[in-house]
Amino acid sequence: MPCTSPATSCARGSSSAVTCGPTTWQSLSPTAASATPTCTPSTARATRGRRSFPTTTYGGIDRQDGSVTRGAYSREYVVREAFTYHLPDGLDPAAAAPLMCAGVTVWEPLRRWNAGPGMLVGVVGLGGLGHLAVKLAKALGARVAVFTTSPAKQAAALELGADEVVVSSDASAMEAQKGRFAFILDTASGAHDPNPYLRALGLDGTLCVLGIPGSWTVDPMSLLVGRKSFASAGSAGTKGTQEMLDFCAEHGVTADIEIVALADVNEAMDRLRRNDVRYRFVLDVTEDA
Repeated sequence: MPCTSPATSCARGSSSAVTCGPTTWQSLSPTAASATPTCTPSTARATRGRRSFPTTTYGGIDRQDGSVTRGAYSREYVVREAFTYHLPDGLDPAAAAPLMCAGVTVWEPLRRWNAGPGMLVGVVGLGGLGHLAVKLAKALGARVAVFTTSPAKQAAALELGADEVVVSSDASAMEAQKGRFAFILDTASGAHDPNPYLRALGLDGTLCVLGIPGSWTVDPMSLLVGRKSFASAGSAGTKGTQEMLDFCAEHGVTADIEIVALADVNEAMDRLRRNDVRYRFVLDVTEDA
C-alpha cells in the first residue's frame, strides 16, 4: 500500500506543487512518515523543546555523515517508528499524500486559531494549500470566503465548499470586507500587499501568512485599529499530524490530485512551472506504473 511523507518537493505556499519525492512508495503497512527532528519529550500540540532544526529530505544536513540531503523517489523508506503515522482506514493513500505537507501546513493554524462554527474564515489563494484550507475550515464548521485575484476561480472555490468568493483585485469588493473576518489564512506564495487583508479583520482578528516572499510591508495602523495580529505558522508536530489524518478520515477530506507515473516526472515538472496543476501531483512509483 502506498504511504506518505511530508518531506516533499512542494514549495510551501505555492499555488501548485509536485507532492512526491518521496510521497508515494510501496510499504507493507498503512503508515505515513515524517522528517526526523531532534526533540525533548513533550505532550504539547506542537513539537516543543526542539533542540535543532529537523533533518529535511531536501537541502538538509544528514545527521550521520554531514552530507547535504538530496531527496529521492523511492519504493521503500527507512524511518524511525516514532516518526511514522497510522493511515486511517478510508483515506486513499494517494489523495492523502499531500495532507502530510500542504494539509498539515494549513491544519495547524486553523486549529491554533480555533476555526469552527460561528467564525468567518478567509482563505487567500486557491492553490495546493488554499484548496485544502477551504476543505478543512468547512469540515471544522466555519463559514469560508476565498480571496482570489482571478474571477475565473470563483466556480472552483464554490465547488470546493467556499461560501463566498472575493476578487481581491477589485478595490470596491475589498473595501466591502473591512472588519468582517475573525481569521484569514494567507496561502499565496507570490509577493502581495497584506494590508487589505489586515483591514478585512474584525476586533482581535488574525492574519496568518504561510507564503514566504522576500519581505512584508505592514501598515502599523492596520494592526493598531482593532488589536489585530499578523502571524505565521509552520508544520505540525507528531500529535497534530496524526490528529489531522484522523480528522480527514472522519470527514472525508483529501487533496484533489492527479496521479503521475514515475516515467512522466519531467512532464509533471514542466506543467508545474506553467502552473498547470489542480491541485497536487502524486507520483506513482509502483512497479507497474
